Amino acid sequence: MIALVTGASSGIGAATARRLAAEPGTRLVLVARRRERLDELAAEAGGATVIAADLLDDATPALVADRVADEHGRLDLLVNSAGVGGRGSFAEGGWPEVRRVMAINFDAVVRLTEALLPLLRRSAPSGVVNIGSVAGRVSRPRVGSYSASKFALAGWTEAVAMEEARHGVHMSLVQPGFVPTEGFPQRELLARPWTRWMLSTDDKVAETILDVWRNCRPEAYVPRPYGLVPVARVLLPGLYRRAVASGAFTATPKR
Repeated sequence: MIALVTGASSGIGAATARRLAAEPGTRLVLVARRRERLDELAAEAGGATVIAADLLDDATPALVADRVADEHGRLDLLVNSAGVGGRGSFAEGGWPEVRRVMAINFDAVVRLTEALLPLLRRSAPSGVVNIGSVAGRVSRPRVGSYSASKFALAGWTEAVAMEEARHGVHMSLVQPGFVPTEGFPQRELLARPWTRWMLSTDDKVAETILDVWRNCRPEAYVPRPYGLVPVARVLLPGLYRRAVASGAFTATPKR
């Protein structure tokens, strides 16, 4: 199996690469900006194709597609894990902040998937796993740009999943809750003993990614109880808004 992981230099991306490397016969393609970290991970995994590139660069999607086609001739799994957070109110950050977060969390995923889709179709049955967030189903104050990017990702993933099913390309969405990583330290939740239970790990997310890929599941929450949060939002929208607006949840979304 040829598996490509973006954001592979840290966090969920690195954990996913390590988990996939443990699968017999898997060959990795690692994509991120920090080459040294990618080289270290490739050595740890027993070898991998390393592509040190910025997903925001216009030339990156075609560069990645060409490298994968030239070196492997196929692609069985694409894991879109690269992402950034966004904090602050809309009045503080305005459109520039929304644009910054959307560019990496949504636009870059769409552009890379577009470039790799012909190869995924030729390699079918194949799959794409996009890393969303519980914040892509519910929102709260000061994470509007982040939630917007993940809401967009969820809607786009669902549509393309239905479009590509007949071509043998399965698309899944993994929705983590709060996961401490380098880019999402979750200091607020870690600092309070009574909120630490809300945290998951990047290894658990990686295991879920492998599970949805293997079993062609459309969507999964990590941890699973977080799947109840969007249900509560739909059934009790007023109560949800009052609880969240009161500051009951103040940590950084995802990772």
